[in-house]
Amino acid sequence: MNKQAYLTYAEPKEIKDMNDFAKKISDVLAIDLASVSAILAQPNRVWVPIQHKVDVEKVELLKELKEKGLGFEPEPKRYYPEASMAAHILGFVGSDQNGLDRGYFGLEGYYDRELKGKEGSLQIEKDVQGNPILIGSTYRVDPEDGRNLILWVDRSVQAIVEKRLKEGIEKYGAKEGSVVIMDPNTGGILAMASFPSYDPRVFYTTEKERYINPIVGSTYEPGSTFKVLIMAAGIEEGVITPNTTMEETGPVEVMGYWIRTWNNKYNGHVTMSDVLTHSSNVGMVFVANKLGKKTMLRVIKEFGFGALTRVDLEDESAPTLREDKEWQEIDIATASFGQGIAVTPIQMIRAVSAIANGGNLMEPKIVKAMVDTSGKTTTIPPKNIKTIFSKKTAEQVTEMMVAAVENGEAKYAKPPGYRIAGKTGTAQIPVEGYYDDKKTIASFVGFAPADTPKFVMLVTLREPSSSQWGSETAAPLFFNIAKDLFLYYGISPK
Repeated sequence: MNKQAYLTYAEPKEIKDMNDFAKKISDVLAIDLASVSAILAQPNRVWVPIQHKVDVEKVELLKELKEKGLGFEPEPKRYYPEASMAAHILGFVGSDQNGLDRGYFGLEGYYDRELKGKEGSLQIEKDVQGNPILIGSTYRVDPEDGRNLILWVDRSVQAIVEKRLKEGIEKYGAKEGSVVIMDPNTGGILAMASFPSYDPRVFYTTEKERYINPIVGSTYEPGSTFKVLIMAAGIEEGVITPNTTMEETGPVEVMGYWIRTWNNKYNGHVTMSDVLTHSSNVGMVFVANKLGKKTMLRVIKEFGFGALTRVDLEDESAPTLREDKEWQEIDIATASFGQGIAVTPIQMIRAVSAIANGGNLMEPKIVKAMVDTSGKTTTIPPKNIKTIFSKKTAEQVTEMMVAAVENGEAKYAKPPGYRIAGKTGTAQIPVEGYYDDKKTIASFVGFAPADTPKFVMLVTLREPSSSQWGSETAAPLFFNIAKDLFLYYGISPK
């Protein structure tokens, strides 16, 4: 929101004692005396700005000085009553090269023109040499306020997410972490948080690298969470069903590389639902082979990977996919279980939302509506980009994800009485050309209640030290947040 502040200015020709004036003003504003003196000493100026965005409290102190030649012009100052809450969503207001207000990052950057309104101005008559005519006429143009934004973001959900994420990062010893929650039916972002973060009130005290929202501007390898999408593609393309079987008897060789299960255990005769429950890399290579290279690459693009989601945040970027001809057999195999392919969290949650909502790829949005100064509200309707799954495919994959939660490695953390569809992920981090088996990104993606989803959530933790596995870090964090959301939304166990 904005709060009232003032531009403090001086009219040098009205000042009797420049040194005394400069000393008093610099003391109150806590700025260098020499700087104020230099401002006042500018030749042929009848009006000079001293400091912008001066708080009301300091203005009252300045007024008490009753100094002739000291004036004030009201101007808004951006204020963040919740401190650093939702900082990566909001962005901040800084100055452009001309010293004027400009929004940077997040909503402030994306909607800068709508938010800023129109600057006011003061026109004065000048003589032929360009000097102001003191007795000439003046013409004032008052500023116009910008529009207000109404967000999909729910303040209570955002508070829950930030509290739990901070606790999770500390508990699991992670370097970084993020959580994003989306309404699968509208694409509306209900909450979005990443740590470490910053305080937009004093953004200049933080390293610039932290300004970028990792959920829309940073990439990661999704690991096993990606399996639900490839499995959905296989079912949609008709090359498998949830009950299709295979023999999982040991590692499989692809171009001289051996692909193993995460725990080096093999379950023999398994269904595709078993493959998802046990998070079998070997089983996913089976699905990739059924799809084939051409279809596999087509569906990855249909999911929206390799392109921007067009979320309304200024700092979005999208990792590019390599050319089709550059994909080797081993690349297709590893991509089937989420390694060797880079995505952003916003791309990932949007794709999984298509399973939750019956097959539709929605455009993610932060802003729900805009309100102008006259009170007119302009609604931004949800946008369905395209349908990528049939409702039947979405329902089948949902049941497979429910089974993965009920019977998978993270079942111990699941709140009882709720049907939750989800999948863990543990991806090794590439370092200098190879994968570090000790450094991982742990993640969990899912939605609930599974039959009528209220939310889709993606949790990621970078390099957790307590355990490298998503089932022991990201999954419990997901379920802790889900418990709070069930309570908040009044969703009872069955």
